[in-house]
Amino acid sequence: MKIPHLAGILLISTATMALLTSCASDTKNAKGQVKVTASGDTVAVETETADTTRQPVDTAKYNALLTKLANGDTTGKWPVKNQPYPLAGAILPFKRIVVYYGNLHSKKMGALGEYAPKEMWSKLNKEIKHWEKVDPATPVQAGLHYIAAVASGTPGKDGKYINRMANSQIDSVLAIAKMRPNTIVFLDLQVALSNIKAELPHIEKYLQLPYVHLGIDPEFSMKDGSLPGRKIGTYDAVDINYVSQYLADMVKKHNLPPKVFVIHRFTKKMVSNYQNIKLRPEVQVVMHMDGWGEPELKKGTYRHFIYSEPVQFTGFKLFYKNDLKKAPNRLMTPEELMKLKPAPIYIQYQ
Repeated sequence: MKIPHLAGILLISTATMALLTSCASDTKNAKGQVKVTASGDTVAVETETADTTRQPVDTAKYNALLTKLANGDTTGKWPVKNQPYPLAGAILPFKRIVVYYGNLHSKKMGALGEYAPKEMWSKLNKEIKHWEKVDPATPVQAGLHYIAAVASGTPGKDGKYINRMANSQIDSVLAIAKMRPNTIVFLDLQVALSNIKAELPHIEKYLQLPYVHLGIDPEFSMKDGSLPGRKIGTYDAVDINYVSQYLADMVKKHNLPPKVFVIHRFTKKMVSNYQNIKLRPEVQVVMHMDGWGEPELKKGTYRHFIYSEPVQFTGFKLFYKNDLKKAPNRLMTPEELMKLKPAPIYIQYQ
């Protein structure tokens, strides 16, 4: 199994970031609630209640779409059994998420950052139209997947080999997202010699926004103290459950739609004890095939590490450059990806 070469990790100056304060919750005031008094009279009172305009999930449709994604799998692995129905406002599996990935500081880390915003949107819109043509029954949800904490080749002031992006950079990505209405944003964390518990608070105020979701990268979670880029890191189900509980608590506290939680994977050891990963109504978990190479190699990676260890939903990454390095020197097409078992519902272009 080939592993992406990590030499030449971008070095950028370490941005000092304080813990972020909470932002306003996504709620609305509802006035005119009726109250019955002790004497039996009714009076109108003003109260604050949560926004309940999101429609509950159609469970029959949800089940049907999961069966469709399974693509006729007969092993019993897919669709995943006994998963909870999501809260109202869930994106998956009602829409397919198609995103560009990258960092604004580097043209080498992905299309998001390689191209100026208008050109980037022109290219991503073409990919979206292709997916809409191949699977017209599934609307596409456009997104940007931004690396908000980048594993570094230098230790930085805290010795954690991590470059945390300044708020101004994240704000720029949110502004770029608004160029296309209803775009969602993923903030991705490469924790290096830090840990996920320490890094989540740095982006907490953004995760409180209803259109901001989360990605974590086990590849750069260096629990044994190895330097990032020299070996492949790992997360255990315990770590993943901590993050999903963190997101679930935020969803409940701020009355948010479910968060999409993307976990990168292209080796077995990157995620341990997958069977212990807990699913929650507030969080939709995507195990994302993050390996690069020729089509047959990528399909093998998907089969061994995504299909064989089912969690909930699946994703698939396409590399505009690395996937072309060996014959047949081409990207896999949406038509090909739709034949996979299960069909990926999250697509990432780098």
